[in-house]
Amino acid sequence: MSIAIHNLTKRYGAQTAVDDLSCEVAEGSVYGLLGPNGAGKSTAFKCVLGLARPNAGSITIDGKPLAPATFEFLSFVPERPALYEWMTVRQHFELARRTYARFDTARAAELGAIFKLDSAKRVKRLSKGQHTAVALALAFSIRPRVMVLDEPASGLDPIFQRVVLDLIIDAAAGGAAILFSSHQIGQVERAADRIGILNNGKLVLEGDLDTLKGNQKVVEAVFDSEALAPNGLADDQRVARIVLSGRIMRVYVRRDAGGIVTALEALAPRSLSVFDLSLEDMFLGAVDDGSTGHGNGAA
Repeated sequence: MSIAIHNLTKRYGAQTAVDDLSCEVAEGSVYGLLGPNGAGKSTAFKCVLGLARPNAGSITIDGKPLAPATFEFLSFVPERPALYEWMTVRQHFELARRTYARFDTARAAELGAIFKLDSAKRVKRLSKGQHTAVALALAFSIRPRVMVLDEPASGLDPIFQRVVLDLIIDAAAGGAAILFSSHQIGQVERAADRIGILNNGKLVLEGDLDTLKGNQKVVEAVFDSEALAPNGLADDQRVARIVLSGRIMRVYVRRDAGGIVTALEALAPRSLSVFDLSLEDMFLGAVDDGSTGHGNGAA
């Protein structure tokens, strides 16, 4: 199974929430969709699931438009799980068992134990994190072939966040196509094979994570007083962008980090460090509107 989104556009009146979005989630892979609040991630998910009708573009799952039968093997976990407050955890599992032919009772019991869920407790008495845990246990218990996960670790403590990432990676290894978003960029970096970054509804960066990182580096210089002006470095073709923050200058380097280190040494910094480019660096570079530093292009 795979998810294919082609030229998706969704408008609400005069506002364009998603603008000509195209991306694909291959079978057995995890696609992480990132973006600041209001970037259009949740709207894109709603369109994929048929909860919102796009103004243009197409969405197919396994090469076919969304149909009622699709939900037999598709799981969705929204940022705010929609559960029945008056029902117990056990009753939710029983409802899913009667609804989905693929529901795995043993898997549900296993996940309930992993998340330490009290099966006799009514949902209205659960914490926010436990709400999320119930939704996740239900989603993974149907042994889905396609998953759409919107902030799937919301409200969970770090231990259970790691459990969720392991479940996502394991499901993809079993052949599932997984599209998910998270404000925890480290979660996406750990789980995703491919990432897309939305900003103001547009896909501003997309690709295989390792390829995007390439040989790019971050050179960080710390000065005794306010960071100096970058002078000619701003126009250096080896430099993607420069960010100044108090006594700190961060230079995002496309190539030849050693040469940039030599250039910065002439400014007599207190310290110089070289780091690999992280997904967080790429994200900030892609959505930076220029208000947080100086640059001559996106990292």
